[in-house]
Amino acid sequence: MDTPTPQQVRRALARAERGAALDKAEVTALLAARSADLERLCAVAARVRDRGLADAGRPGTVTYSPKVFIPVTRLCRDRCHYCSFAITPGSLERATEPMFLSPDEIVEIAAQGARQGCTEALFTLGDHPEDRWPEARAWLEEQGYDSTLAYVRAMAVRVLEETGLLPHLNPGVMSWEEMNRLKPVSPSMGLMLETTSRRLFETKGLAHYGSPDKDPDVRVRVLEDAGRLSIPFTTGLLIGIGETLEERADSIFTLRKVARQYGHVQEVIIQNFRAKPDTVMRHVDDLGLEEYLAAVAVSRVVLGPKIRLQAPPNLVDLSECRALLGAGVDDWGGVSPLTPDHVNPERPWPSLERLREVTGACGFELKARLTAHPEYVLAGQPWIDPRVSRHVAALANDDGLVRSEVRPIGLPWQEPDGGFAPAGRTDLHTGIDETGRTDVRRGDFDSVYGDWDAIRDAAQKNKQLTGAPTVLHSQGAAALKAAEADPGNLSDEHALTLMTAEGDQLRELCRLADELRREAVGDEVTYVVNRNINFTNVCYVGCRFCAFAQRRTDADAYSLSLDQVAERAEEAWDLGATEVCMQGGIDPELPATAYFEIAGAVKKRVPGMHVHAFSPMEIVNGSSRTGLSFEDFLIKARESGLDSIPGTAAEILDDDVRWVLTKGKLPASTWIEIIRTAHRVGISTTSTMMYGHVDNPRHWVNHLRVLSRIQDETGGFSEFVPLPFVHNSAPIYLAGVARPGPTLRDNLAVHAMARIMLHGRIRNIQTSWVKLGVEGTQAMLQAGANDLGGTLMEETISRMAGSEHGSAKTVAELEEIGHGIDRPVKQRTTLYGTHIPTSPQLSAKSLSSLHH
Repeated sequence: MDTPTPQQVRRALARAERGAALDKAEVTALLAARSADLERLCAVAARVRDRGLADAGRPGTVTYSPKVFIPVTRLCRDRCHYCSFAITPGSLERATEPMFLSPDEIVEIAAQGARQGCTEALFTLGDHPEDRWPEARAWLEEQGYDSTLAYVRAMAVRVLEETGLLPHLNPGVMSWEEMNRLKPVSPSMGLMLETTSRRLFETKGLAHYGSPDKDPDVRVRVLEDAGRLSIPFTTGLLIGIGETLEERADSIFTLRKVARQYGHVQEVIIQNFRAKPDTVMRHVDDLGLEEYLAAVAVSRVVLGPKIRLQAPPNLVDLSECRALLGAGVDDWGGVSPLTPDHVNPERPWPSLERLREVTGACGFELKARLTAHPEYVLAGQPWIDPRVSRHVAALANDDGLVRSEVRPIGLPWQEPDGGFAPAGRTDLHTGIDETGRTDVRRGDFDSVYGDWDAIRDAAQKNKQLTGAPTVLHSQGAAALKAAEADPGNLSDEHALTLMTAEGDQLRELCRLADELRREAVGDEVTYVVNRNINFTNVCYVGCRFCAFAQRRTDADAYSLSLDQVAERAEEAWDLGATEVCMQGGIDPELPATAYFEIAGAVKKRVPGMHVHAFSPMEIVNGSSRTGLSFEDFLIKARESGLDSIPGTAAEILDDDVRWVLTKGKLPASTWIEIIRTAHRVGISTTSTMMYGHVDNPRHWVNHLRVLSRIQDETGGFSEFVPLPFVHNSAPIYLAGVARPGPTLRDNLAVHAMARIMLHGRIRNIQTSWVKLGVEGTQAMLQAGANDLGGTLMEETISRMAGSEHGSAKTVAELEEIGHGIDRPVKQRTTLYGTHIPTSPQLSAKSLSSLHH
């Protein structure tokens, strides 16, 4: 785009002054505002800022964070052309400086800060230096750490325990898994987006060329993952590194989109480029003040009143801070009385006295805040992890800012009390509120799931009901012929054609699947006598399809004690059950060892019971809370009594769909990693797919492909369970985003194609009577399925989502389903064995007495 003309600038200004929504061309024009036009723009920005402060309940307040700057390591795998912070191992050796600050050095910096009234410990370091520098990896290994981020996590715990300062972690690009492990040790984290310009990243000689962590797509993914994990997050832009005005506008709109979708962006930093000696860009001019002010003001107007907008006060002259306040800034970021800005060491911090004077002269009161901004401090969970909530509360006043004259002191970092204590007023024996559910919506429905308009936009590309063009009859015939010849190795084209089959071709598809079922497992319909134990429904993940999850303070919340879990398992055993299937919400107040204790409690009470428990999401949670790797966690869980794992939390193994369905759930790659790890250590799993919401048949085919590849590699799946989406009380349906579940055609096609595509790999295809009812289940048994699942005795998740098909079946009722289609029915074990442990026979009468 050419430089905007004065007429374009003034037209955009007029619209901004009227409060009209601005498009990218208008924002690009406003970024070129200068002189009188800039003054008008700043006036608009200031009004937006003032409205936001008034809405937040602190009008006329500008905040800052009293901090210490802890440069954990200056080693980095990137080569940013403007950076003087990163250094090579050779340079450190010549300067006789260590690769990393030692634990004692880190704690001493934090302790000095605590004595001077700081509340934040800003951890800054280079991106994954061990991936570039063998010296960094060797240092970490000598200290007993497998990565820089593992070292950061351990040091954050020491700072919390020994000084009381709150860690704000800024370690560069992080994966979903890494942020999930760091959230319990830090109330907030950060990563500068800097720019969305791929040109600066891909063009040799430009600012980000040769720096893998400056890929804009990667950095946006980090921002989104932080939102999914409900992490109060700091981000921002670096202005003047060679980006065009249009690229600058695109970056601002990207930040707005992410902030609106997840509600986790607590502040946006607009940082001006300052050239540094001994860098590639040392001869590039510093960003001019007017250009900087325009970027700040436009960011305020576009991002809106809720975002806290920050400008570093040490990167301008103190007198220029007045102009920044006039352009819409309401936060000065971290200011240290002790440590320099190690990223910009040539620019010392202004004294707090001078900064307070300048702020006051502009009509504002300067107040200290914590690492997490007040909105997140006051909200608590899911934003602040319980393991750091006491540390935050010790420093916060009633407004969520820093308590007057507080001096941090170290507090133990440990698991919160409770976890197995009862929650809410739910009857703990049945897991059902004695008065009935008070509301199908949890108390924080409007906030916990993110911005529904943004979610709706993201869902549009997945909401096509077919996801495939109309299929000609001849194409269907060719695909059926291919399936008959080699069912387990269909091409993608043929698989998608059959997944969208209708009419006669759908009937032929079901016939073929039924023949393959008979070939693989015979005519017997199998079932397991089991009990479902959902040991807690307290959850803060924010799955948008789930009506089961509750906040701990909600009336319908419940958590079972270990004795209650063991009692239910014993009752089930006495009634003939051979398996307990145990899953629960992701309750941040469960003890770290909860999963081990739950499995152990069942095995201690009923040694012969098969413990089928803990979804991959729960394993991620347990791994994070214990600090164990996935493999070590699974091994310890097995030693505690875990026998096999339900392959739930799979939903659709495509992140485009997953991030519409869920907010904080694990990515597809992590689900796959956990399943592969479980198989590798000898733990069998089931596999699942929940379908019929914002997905389409192309996703179903791809999902089955993923499962096929895993089974070819590990052989660890015992069954595949298609799970039709139950829409009735699902938040994503109530919000008008998802469709009302799959059709009968969809159900038949998915079950039949599962049998066909998984032929020769996964022998058992299970159909869900809970979700489909008796007639629907019988139809699936004639379309490739061979297993009915279990008696369950109780089932909370589908019931709370609105399933109308009950939550328990007697053996006689299950047998009747099979006999109704003239098929023999046989009891099995969890892993499809035929030797049933000796125990009293389950009967309709005994189950009735238990359930009622």
